[in-house]
Amino acid sequence: MGLTPHPDTVLIPLNCAVITVSDTRTSDTDRSGQLIQQLLAVAEHQVTAYFIIQDEPAQIEHHLYLLGKRSDVDVIILNGGTGIAPRDTTYDVVERLLEKPIPGFGEIFRWLSYAEIGSRAIASRAIAGVFQETVIFSLPGSSNAVLLAMQKLIVPEMRHLVSQLRTGNDKNLPS
Repeated sequence: MGLTPHPDTVLIPLNCAVITVSDTRTSDTDRSGQLIQQLLAVAEHQVTAYFIIQDEPAQIEHHLYLLGKRSDVDVIILNGGTGIAPRDTTYDVVERLLEKPIPGFGEIFRWLSYAEIGSRAIASRAIAGVFQETVIFSLPGSSNAVLLAMQKLIVPEMRHLVSQLRTGNDKNLPS
């Protein structure tokens, strides 16, 4: 299925924040957070913030509010905490805060995941949307899931989504 999006007319680097939500990962063991940063760098985007935080709703919400107010953050990418285990709370926080959900992201991510891992894809609560004029993507913590989402959905569409969000707003694309 070789569909490609309309090409971006201006390849402006975006400023991105990466949050790993985990009770066990450290900067040395955070393969998914490191992978997100590497893929953003290859696509010529900047990582202006990187955090590893506990899977605690108050911490997740606090970091999203702080990052949403920063002028040097266009996109926030979270990984971890999107399953259905009792400690998985990222989805619940993000879903509650989104002002404009982007339901197609989660739908297509699960469809692509199904092609790779089968019916276990139904347990993924990957989600995306807009919060405080910032595009947010929330991914599972699996490195395979991160690679899939970044390569097939996020990197190809993030410039377009930020551009759409900024059309008519005072907060312009970075220069």
